[in-house]
Amino acid sequence: MFDGFTQFQTQVGDVVLRGVAGGSGPAVLLLHGYPQTHVMWHKVAPVLARRFTVVAADLRGYGKSSKPPSVADHSTYSKRSMANDMVSLMDRLGHGRFCVAGHDRGGRVAHRLAADHGDRVERLAVLDIAPTREMYANTSDGFARAYWHWYFLIQPAPFPERMILADTDAYWRKKCGSGSAGMAPFTQAALDDYLSCFGDPETVRASCEDYRAAATIDIDHDNADDGRKLECPLLALWGTNGVIEQHFDCLALWRRRAKDVRGQAIPGGHYLAEECPDMVADHLISFMSEESVHGAT
Repeated sequence: MFDGFTQFQTQVGDVVLRGVAGGSGPAVLLLHGYPQTHVMWHKVAPVLARRFTVVAADLRGYGKSSKPPSVADHSTYSKRSMANDMVSLMDRLGHGRFCVAGHDRGGRVAHRLAADHGDRVERLAVLDIAPTREMYANTSDGFARAYWHWYFLIQPAPFPERMILADTDAYWRKKCGSGSAGMAPFTQAALDDYLSCFGDPETVRASCEDYRAAATIDIDHDNADDGRKLECPLLALWGTNGVIEQHFDCLALWRRRAKDVRGQAIPGGHYLAEECPDMVADHLISFMSEESVHGAT
């Protein structure tokens, strides 16, 4: 799926991260969402690699990256911890400054990375998310029904873990196939990677911890940022057929968090990088090719 890319499994701090790197030019980091892996970028990364050095990695707790033990405050799986992993990875790969694009959970990691390491992030793109704190704060009946997994996964361990492990494939297909596009966005090769990785009980445990962190310590970190906006330009893309379009004013919410926000809804559902990859790639290339990224390393 990543012809011409180099696979890596690299130790950074207390975790090993799996991913791929390829292309040449200014660096771009791509981060995946739940319950997927870096493979979700397989239709977009080769297009970006014509203009950029592209790095796509599994977040801690996902794919074939490490799944460290949980702790009581869920900080092991905070977006801050995940963002720190990615900064260390980019250091290891020799990229001092870079653009970052994240989908779903990866977008939340990318947001925290830009907030905590603003000197490292040239530009930030988020796919089909609004800020975590604001999404929780503006919960409606319709949103809760659509994003039921947010409230299921944060239940105390090991309840959701046991329920999911009864049939990980069925759960994955229910979660990811219930959107407007059904299972159509997922190629067989990508699906095989997702289901194989999600079948690991440690991935199920770690991904539940990711959501528990989002509802607790991640919001604490967001609250501590109040009044401080991201300096880097931010691009938000979301699906016209998705939950963000139906329930949130995406640009207005991101403008509470960043000084320079642009973006739009594009035809598709939640899994934009797989459902409409050409359009996503075009938007990312246009945004990340603006003058300020030239010369980034």
